[in-house]
Amino acid sequence: PPNTTGPDGIRLPPRKFFGNIDTRGSIRDDFASMWDQFTPENAGKWALVQTAPDTWKWTTLDTMYKHCRENGILFKGHTFCWGSAVPSWVNNDNAESAVKTWMSGFCERYPDVSTINVVNEALHVSPSYKDALGGAGTSGYDWIVNAFKWARESCPNAILIYNDYNTIEWTSDNNAVISLVKAVRAAGGPIDGVGCEAHEVSRANLTVDMIKAYTEKIIAETGVPVYITEMDVATADDERQLEVIKGVVEALWPNEMVKGWTYWGYLQGATWRTNSHLMLTDATRRPALSWLMTLVGR
Repeated sequence: PPNTTGPDGIRLPPRKFFGNIDTRGSIRDDFASMWDQFTPENAGKWALVQTAPDTWKWTTLDTMYKHCRENGILFKGHTFCWGSAVPSWVNNDNAESAVKTWMSGFCERYPDVSTINVVNEALHVSPSYKDALGGAGTSGYDWIVNAFKWARESCPNAILIYNDYNTIEWTSDNNAVISLVKAVRAAGGPIDGVGCEAHEVSRANLTVDMIKAYTEKIIAETGVPVYITEMDVATADDERQLEVIKGVVEALWPNEMVKGWTYWGYLQGATWRTNSHLMLTDATRRPALSWLMTLVGR
């Protein structure tokens, strides 16, 4: 089913989802039995798709998109503008046209894309070409405002997300993302959701109550939903992993304004962080995965 439109024109998903990513560039046959949303770990990054102005490498992403359509899995775009994955040929002379072409090309090819990380991690690293998109401007983030406006033009039905890390783990980043989102939306940038990566939810001295409070603060002060976009808990201790995942998910999942969740990899030996896997190579499920599947009814 398609996305819907909520108050203030905010795009909303057809259901609350719990998703995952590919396994080293492909989607495993068991994916659809566990996850109902998909994020490409690397295949959808601009620098890997458009390696030259006239050179597009869509093959891997095409296969992923087709798999999602055939299995009723929500498909996400990751990511349009990210300072850590800028094509080598993009510069301040061609960036505006290049960004618009990238966005329109992606959404013409994948019209059923559900959500998109339009701007990624700008609190920590901005694209080298940001001045060509408007720089700071009057809002402080005009380049982000423009990126979201152009994304809405190219992808009118997709949920447009601002994505960043440490935003529900550290006070400074929590405050910073709220300021950014409020400024961009006040200037007309159509942000539909705040993506909180949640890679650090298991750090020492961070409690579930703190994570819950940070999440609720983002929602209350920005007025838009939160999406947990890249959570992982890296520990070889099964019980510790279960404790952290269960604690965080139970605290946030019931919140109607937490619209979706993506765990960052699940197979042993094929995750970004060692020991963040949820399944052994022989397909044995770690306790955290077994608990998650009970939660989502799978």
